[in-house]
Amino acid sequence: MAAIKIPSKIIGSRLCMLTWVILIFSFICIIYKIYLLDSFMQSSIHPFSVSTGEEEKPTALRHVVFGIAASANMWEQRKNYIKLWYHPNRTRGIVWLDEPVPLNNSDRAELPPIQISSEIPFSHPSGRRSAIRISRIILETLALNLTNVRWFVMCDDDTVFLPDNLVGVLANYDHLQYYYIGTSSESHHQNIKLSNRMAYGGGGFAISYALAVLLGKNLDACIRRYHGFFGSDQRIQACMAELGVPLIRHSGFHQYDVNGEIFGLLAAHPVVPFVSFHHLDVLSPMFPKHTRIEGLKKIFQGPVSLDSAGMMQQSFCYDVDGDRTVGVAWGYAVQMVKGKMSPWEMEIPLRTFKHWTKNWDNYDKHAYAFPIRELPLDHCKRPIVYYLNSSILNGKTDITVTKYDNPNRLQFFIGSKNHTCDETTIEEMIVYKLRDPDIWKRSPRRNCCRVEEKAKKMMRIHVGVCTDDEYKPMMI
Repeated sequence: MAAIKIPSKIIGSRLCMLTWVILIFSFICIIYKIYLLDSFMQSSIHPFSVSTGEEEKPTALRHVVFGIAASANMWEQRKNYIKLWYHPNRTRGIVWLDEPVPLNNSDRAELPPIQISSEIPFSHPSGRRSAIRISRIILETLALNLTNVRWFVMCDDDTVFLPDNLVGVLANYDHLQYYYIGTSSESHHQNIKLSNRMAYGGGGFAISYALAVLLGKNLDACIRRYHGFFGSDQRIQACMAELGVPLIRHSGFHQYDVNGEIFGLLAAHPVVPFVSFHHLDVLSPMFPKHTRIEGLKKIFQGPVSLDSAGMMQQSFCYDVDGDRTVGVAWGYAVQMVKGKMSPWEMEIPLRTFKHWTKNWDNYDKHAYAFPIRELPLDHCKRPIVYYLNSSILNGKTDITVTKYDNPNRLQFFIGSKNHTCDETTIEEMIVYKLRDPDIWKRSPRRNCCRVEEKAKKMMRIHVGVCTDDEYKPMMI
């Protein structure tokens, strides 16, 4: 039987048609995948990622996910900072490392899950790879598609949070709107050099879920446009500027771009919840004769666990008989100053610290983004400071009792230490304060303190909500 011959023209036309069909089908598949990805990003803030009934509940710690930037070369030292504030049963977060690290049993039990950052899909000769990697943590955390997330909080491995205070701040904002919350630097130089419109990453910053989704759509392209920028936080702010979203400043986040002794800033904390602090490796320990970790454990296991909302909050009162002003930074320290100082003066931080920028004149008070008070050159006019010794809660009365002792005059920078001063005989300050977890649900107002009793070696002080005429006797 003779074979049927098909003209070559017909075969060619059929192959050409088949090729076109494959190409068109492939193109449709690509478009469909892009559509699905875009639909996923658009719908990520919709109820399918929320458990039943969860959306109606108030914002809580379980709705916050921390994206923690870490590096392998600093891991052994800095992982201990994370263990102070992160609690696996209450807190959600991911540590993003640049390469794998060894983990012991304590690490696995006390730390967040660890992820290795993915390969950066682009490069530029002037871009710092580490900063680009950290900039993308928000994108990589978002891609995990975690449920019931309302806020992403970005931070460093040497950032320490008071989580309950953070949640109290975020609960005031709608996570379905666009919010970018944090603070700028304490260093005037840093704000000029980098930006005073950005949230500095070391102090931590919060991004609402809706804004994270919007930011994630074009983050890589945006980062490429700002390849010459120094830090990851600077790149994020540039991308926020493209989206038209400004920084919501909250002075409870602390970058702490200073060096040395931090007492002056901690003892003059503004009337806002204490949310975070940073740069622990370059700051002196919080308490004398303590390591950095020991000092932090002391406040987390004591005052923070008893009344997180009141931590570091200032109050002032007057020992009229002794002609002294008393300033309480609750949970941290009490200072006593000879004579009467107005609240206006006491609110201004004493400069016990040095500049972040080493080539800046340490005696230039204009180098900071806030006013400062210089320590008196006369050693005897400097405050006597009592540091936290212990803290307990009376379960029946809900009253906290914090004790402060080991009195010493501040001895930083210039000034003689050898003067014989008219020192106080008081060796211990005992402060009583009713727990007040709802303090920030009211309009902001500094607490008042009252000297209740003064013996030869001890002073009892009561701290609480001010009465309307509380300040009348202060200025007598």
